Amino acid sequence: MRYIPKHIKFIFLVYLIGLLFFTAFRLILLFVEWKQLEIIPGASWLILQSFFMGFRFDTVISGYFLALPLVVLSITSGFNYNKKWLRKTICIFIIVVYSLGFLICAADIPFFRQYFTRLNFTIFNWANTPGFVLKMIFQETSYFIFFFLFLLITILYAIIILKLNKKILATKSDFDIKESNRIIIHVSVSVLACLLMFVGIRGRLETKSPIKAGTAFFSNYAFPNQLGLNPVFTFIRSYLDALKPENKTLQLMNDQLAIKNVQQYFTIPKNSSIESPIARVILADSTPVKANVIVVIMESMSAEKMQRYGNTNNLTPFLDSIANHSYTFENIYTSGIHTFNGIYSTLFSFPALLKQHPMNVTMIPEYTGFPNTLSVNGYHTIYFTTHDEQFDNVSGFLKANAIEEIVSQKDYPSEKVLSTLGVPDDYMFEYAIPKLNSLNKKGSPFFATFMTASDHGPYIIPDNIPFHPHSTEIKQQIVEYADWSLKKFLSLAGKQSWFKNTFFVFVADHGCFIGYSPYDMPLCYNHIPFIIYAPDLITKEESFQQVGGQMDIFPTLMGLLNISYVNNTFGIDLRKEKRPYIYFSADDKIGCLNNDWYWEYHTDGSQSLYKYQNYDSKDYLSANKIKADSMKTYVFSMLQCAQWMIKHGKTGEEKTNK
Repeated sequence: MRYIPKHIKFIFLVYLIGLLFFTAFRLILLFVEWKQLEIIPGASWLILQSFFMGFRFDTVISGYFLALPLVVLSITSGFNYNKKWLRKTICIFIIVVYSLGFLICAADIPFFRQYFTRLNFTIFNWANTPGFVLKMIFQETSYFIFFFLFLLITILYAIIILKLNKKILATKSDFDIKESNRIIIHVSVSVLACLLMFVGIRGRLETKSPIKAGTAFFSNYAFPNQLGLNPVFTFIRSYLDALKPENKTLQLMNDQLAIKNVQQYFTIPKNSSIESPIARVILADSTPVKANVIVVIMESMSAEKMQRYGNTNNLTPFLDSIANHSYTFENIYTSGIHTFNGIYSTLFSFPALLKQHPMNVTMIPEYTGFPNTLSVNGYHTIYFTTHDEQFDNVSGFLKANAIEEIVSQKDYPSEKVLSTLGVPDDYMFEYAIPKLNSLNKKGSPFFATFMTASDHGPYIIPDNIPFHPHSTEIKQQIVEYADWSLKKFLSLAGKQSWFKNTFFVFVADHGCFIGYSPYDMPLCYNHIPFIIYAPDLITKEESFQQVGGQMDIFPTLMGLLNISYVNNTFGIDLRKEKRPYIYFSADDKIGCLNNDWYWEYHTDGSQSLYKYQNYDSKDYLSANKIKADSMKTYVFSMLQCAQWMIKHGKTGEEKTNK
């Protein structure tokens, strides 16, 4: 300890004390919500994990609080500048920022009791009625205890910090070495401390993503997951999320007009007894089919890569072959152009809202869709990815929406991880077989999702596998490999007892640019395969030509399963219903099409209308204004209605009005 500069000792002790006080608030919340543990098996172990997770999030916040004092003290102490005014200013700064943090922690406890979520930016939803809110707070006497708790802890904390200042910072340096050596030691230790501070602020060592709120969702129980969060983190993160341009709410048209239009499009009766404006009760017409469902979301698998849709390079012989013995939907389009759009829309049947990132949010909504609906019907749920599950906040979002287990890079042997994208596709499929066998032995059907990644740079084809591409270009070879991996998966699955009772769904997260496109939004980015393969459940293959999208996958499979449910999504059963148009977003652009027309819209207000089937580049907008307006109204209504539902918490399980 002799050669550690005193300012480093001071910052480290301040950090430890901050952790202690944050932990105290977490203990108080645990005590207040103790009844939550009664319904959780193995609660003690989960709570220990929550507190470890809390240590990580508390470290992140402490890092942000102490970064500036560390840098300032490292510089000034390097020049032996140790004035009283500087020490006092640093201490006041630390006391103020931590006091604000403690205020948030104190307010978080009653907030959590009310909303069962950590404090977040939604408290500003009532900023236009502060008088009402303050009255409500001060009329609730139980809140006073948390206010006094905040005062007590803040005063105690201030006393401790001021004493540390006198005991450590105000003393003379105990270095008894040459000046040159002192400088070397000072610089080295200070730089190391700053590096450790940076790691603490990121919260994770993985390069793809810093810590996110979703990192705390490690279990299948909401309370232990929430307990691990730091409310300062959730408050600040939700505020920053709200400031992002891509997260600004859409203002395409009037909300109520949009809702009215969507109800007409979905033929929802005006006297519906369900709270959500778009929810409709779907009643099965026969006995439910208790079959497993496996959804494979293929990275970048544009339909234009398949021979079925005109590709002459024979890149997907296996996918093409099973398409000939399946339910195949020929005109299916993704909701967006990003992987998170594909996962979100495929599993939850909601559209992409321009630049918004629906999963990378601090306060995660509940959605109907595959995981929640099938869980209610007794299904086990599991999600497989090749790489870091925290990327795009996928893990947290799915854990909050009824995915029981997520298998990711953390689970695979380290020697199988070949790049930042984790393990290759074929190994993920191979690794999954015992997992699926284990679920099958539980006696209930399972729902499994696979998100492949090999068809995304960096392109890596593993060695020592019986795969031999015929293409010379790596981008084509990787498509061949992805197709070969699917063949390997179905070959392995075909040997399992659950194979005959399983619907295999093959779709893509998004497409990619192939060949030529005369349009600002190349359709190859959105046109994808949608294949339902189940040789023992589908007695006759069939090709469906109507337009549809990723949002329609969930309702279509529910129809095949013959399960009654409330469809509170923007999807339809493509085997029984038809939509006039399908629509999609590409950040600052919107596309909409039917079998004849393709309408493009830019957020600057410009729009075009094309006859896209023959890649006609002529703009027919002026001559077909009525058609363009019809498509525009349809898309704007759908997107604005979706925005309203997210904003007003109507995306989840719906209740009946009373």
